[in-house]
Amino acid sequence: MNPFGRIALCLSTTLLAGAAVLPAGVYTDDLAKCLVESTTEADRVGLVRWMFVAASAHPAVRPISNVTETDLDAANKGMAELVLRLLTESCRDAARKAVQYEGASTFEASFEVLGSVAGQELFGSPEVAGALAGLEKHLDGQRLTEALGVADTGSSPGKD
Repeated sequence: MNPFGRIALCLSTTLLAGAAVLPAGVYTDDLAKCLVESTTEADRVGLVRWMFVAASAHPAVRPISNVTETDLDAANKGMAELVLRLLTESCRDAARKAVQYEGASTFEASFEVLGSVAGQELFGSPEVAGALAGLEKHLDGQRLTEALGVADTGSSPGKD
């Protein structure tokens, strides 16, 4: 896979799996900062939508998804436009230096940071937090307490 093709994989795994950011050099850090600073909230929403649309192709979720091939193509087109704008306009100098001094893997690390920021915005949404909180009503706190050998503090698992 070429370095540009890895951007998609990197963004999706970072956002959906919460991957740790790769160790980076100073030029990669500069590129990552530029990517984040050069995207708007609308850009990051587009990134999150692209991730969701792409993930909907997985056989495990495809049956419950209403995403069409047209939706996927539109999301891919929008993401390609964003990546091109960032790497050829907004962050051109930072991208050029990062590749020159630190190699093509700089794209993975830099776009992981952008994906992480977009993911934080996604999971920071009150609506998403509310949806995730629905898990709690199905958890048996007593069973978890016993299994993990922790004292029951009166709070539910995952709540602090």
